[in-house]
Amino acid sequence: MAEAVSSTTHRHVFPRAVRFADVDSLGHVNNVRFFDYLEDARLEMFHLDPRREGTAPFRGLVVARHEIDYRRPLTFRLHPVRVESWVTEVRPVRFTLNHEIRDGEEIFVQARSVLVAYDVAKSAPRRLDPHEIGYLHRFLASGERGRKA
Repeated sequence: MAEAVSSTTHRHVFPRAVRFADVDSLGHVNNVRFFDYLEDARLEMFHLDPRREGTAPFRGLVVARHEIDYRRPLTFRLHPVRVESWVTEVRPVRFTLNHEIRDGEEIFVQARSVLVAYDVAKSAPRRLDPHEIGYLHRFLASGERGRKA
């Protein structure tokens, strides 16, 4: 699963509120809801943040794989948790993200997602463009595998 990361890694941090609707009858965030947390963080990382920076957002990304390890229960709270994401591998058509959903030193979830660049018009995978590869390398963990532009 998500391995330890060098302190030099620049992580994307997305504060995510725990909504009352996220909590199930057992009093903790339902396991399926954590995928929503990861999706919200990806939307921020690949679409909204680039627009705020005045650059083009990623176009056409699909999730090919998710792995998730639940470390401890997350309950309703006033303050948001942090969804931290970083890149561990970049290939010509796909890349891998590691994630932690945490509050300080307390880790609730560790996850890994493989995303594939996708051409919607052709309904087929596409190559990542140089701008996208450069953006991904901002979050690439040092010493990780993958093509460095």
